[in-house]
Order: sequence, then structure tokens, then C-alpha cells
Amino acid sequence: MSRPEPRPSGAAAESAPREPRGPETAADVPLADYTTLGLGGPAARFRVAADTEELIAAVAETDAAGDPLLVLGGGSNLVVSDEGFAGTVVHAESRSVAFRDTEDGRVRIRAGAGVPWDPLVDRAVAEGFSGIEFLSGIPGRVGSTPIQNVGAYGQEVSQTIVEVLVYDRRTGERRTMGPADCGFGYRDSVFKGSDRYVVCEVVFELERSPSSRPIRYAEVARALGAEAGDQVPLARARETVLGLRRSKGMVLDPDDPDTRSAGSFFTNPVLDPPEYAGFARRAADLLGPDAEPPAHVDAEGRAKLSAAWLIDNAGFSRGYGSPARISTKHTLALTNPGEATTEDLLALAREVRAGVAKAFGVTLVNEPVMVGVAL
Repeated sequence: MSRPEPRPSGAAAESAPREPRGPETAADVPLADYTTLGLGGPAARFRVAADTEELIAAVAETDAAGDPLLVLGGGSNLVVSDEGFAGTVVHAESRSVAFRDTEDGRVRIRAGAGVPWDPLVDRAVAEGFSGIEFLSGIPGRVGSTPIQNVGAYGQEVSQTIVEVLVYDRRTGERRTMGPADCGFGYRDSVFKGSDRYVVCEVVFELERSPSSRPIRYAEVARALGAEAGDQVPLARARETVLGLRRSKGMVLDPDDPDTRSAGSFFTNPVLDPPEYAGFARRAADLLGPDAEPPAHVDAEGRAKLSAAWLIDNAGFSRGYGSPARISTKHTLALTNPGEATTEDLLALAREVRAGVAKAFGVTLVNEPVMVGVAL
């Protein structure tokens, strides 16, 4: 059987019309063609699921055969080993999108797991639906958003998700999960780190409003010439966020090697009060008593640090490394300019993690999902 053609990267490519495809299966398909890093060895078996029914059937049949399973979306948050995946990869291509008005004047959007994320945000903004505009420019597909509780610039999908339709591999049944069932946290959920549930569809509830949600992120406020808590026209919010992300190489562009990444490679560390006090002492010893590391301290005294600041101040500059390197635009992205392997990328990640731990006593945690590898 012929190999399925890889889909091009980028929001524009993701939103292009596609020919209907059946649940075909192919062998030895290189996963590098399906990840934004452009890394990863072959999948032993590769199956395309064009809708929710095919996705559930493909997962159930793979489980019944006792084969290892990897459900693949846009590949934007995935690091796959150079050896590939010795099982079945099910590529979620379900593209259904439905809109429904609620009794209180809001709108609910039900989207299949394979729907490209940024074109959906673009459509919501164009239609005057507020709630996901600051999540513009994020690559990947809808199915991955609740897994990571995708967030940026003060917004998270958990703020608008009202339902997640999953296939429960343990019971062999479909299940509709509400926000409380999803266990959302900072870049976390009950889906992350567990293979029990396969996300099939996600329902978002948005406001009908020409204005954005209140601005919560200082960088966005500065770029808009606004204040925290202000609201701006949806289109202006989206274009501002896209501009910020492009400046950091965080919007997919085939002509820009800095975008050949998995986005932010490390999460921002969250420290409890004693840990934060110890970190502050080390930062002062290293950088001087006037050093002011950026931190957001919550009501319980837990401090969220900036992973990018930690990397910068541990001595890792933009463009550091070869053949895998830190982005020339943003220290939080590790990139494959073209000749790197997965092992090259991981070696760089380990070096950065060790350097930050030595300098500040803080251990960074990877954000992308690891397949066949670990830090």
C-alpha cells in the first residue's frame, strides 16, 4: 500500500481543503514528516482516521491486536526517537466543526480532534466570538489542547472548554468529561502522562463580543499600549499576539529554521515558598543583590518563574548549540535547523537543564511529549 502523503506545516497549510481519505494503513512511515521538529524515525504502522468514528475504531482495533499505540495530531508538541515507533500510529484527521447558540447568548463550538487550532481561532475572531483570541498562532490541533491545557499570554483553553468527548481505552466506551473531570492545571490535565483516554472532540463555550477578554499579560499590554484588565477589539488582539509569536519564531514558517521546534521546550517552574527563598538567595549570589528575577507569586506564596530567564542567566544564549540549537529568537525553544537528530536535541536539552540546575538549583521539566525517549 502506498504511503500517505505528509501534510505541510503551518496554519495556512493545515486549513487547506483536503480530499476525503479512508482508514488506510501503511508501513514504515517516517514520523519526521509529521512533526514540527522534523525529527523522528519510522512508524511500523500508520493509519489515518478521517472522523471520530474512524478514530475510535482505529484505536479499538489496535488495542484488540495488542499493538502499541500513538495517537498523532499536528506533531507540534512531540519529540520522537530516532528509532521511531514500533507500533501503530493513528493520525487524527477528523475536521468536523459545529456551532450552537446557548440560551444565555453564548456560542458553543464542537470541534473534532484533527481540526487545526489556529484556523479555528481565526474563525472565532472573525465571527466575533471572544475567549481564545490570545491563543492565536499556536500550532497543532484541537485534540491536543485539553491534554496540555494549552495556554499563552494569560489565556488557557481550560477557561473555555465545557466538554471533552473521549474514548476510554480501559472500558472500551465513549465518555463525555466536564471541566472538573479533566483535572486542568498549569500545562496539565488528567490526559497528560496517561494513555487511558483518547481525545476525540472538544466543546468550547465563547462569548459573543467584539472585544477580547481582559488583558492579563504584561507583554501583550505593552504591545497594545494598554493596561492590564483592558479589552481591545478581537482582531487587534489576534494580530498583536501573532506579531509577538512571530518575533520569537513561534509561528510556523517553512522558511524560518527557528520555527522548526516543538514550541516552548520547558515549562515555567513553580516553586513553593521555601524553594523560592532558596532560589532567590542563589540568584542574588550569582547575579548580585540587585537582581530581580521575574516571578508571579500566587496567594499561597507559590512562585512561577520564567524558564526563559533561567536559561538566559545560566549562560545559554540565543543560537547556542549545534547541530541542534537554541532558537536565535527565543531561549525557550530548542530547534532543528536542518541536520540535527533527536539525540542531538536531547543532548542540548540535558545540557541546558543541567546548567540551570547548577546555577539556580531549579530543575526544568520538558513540555513536549516524549515518544521512545526521555530526558
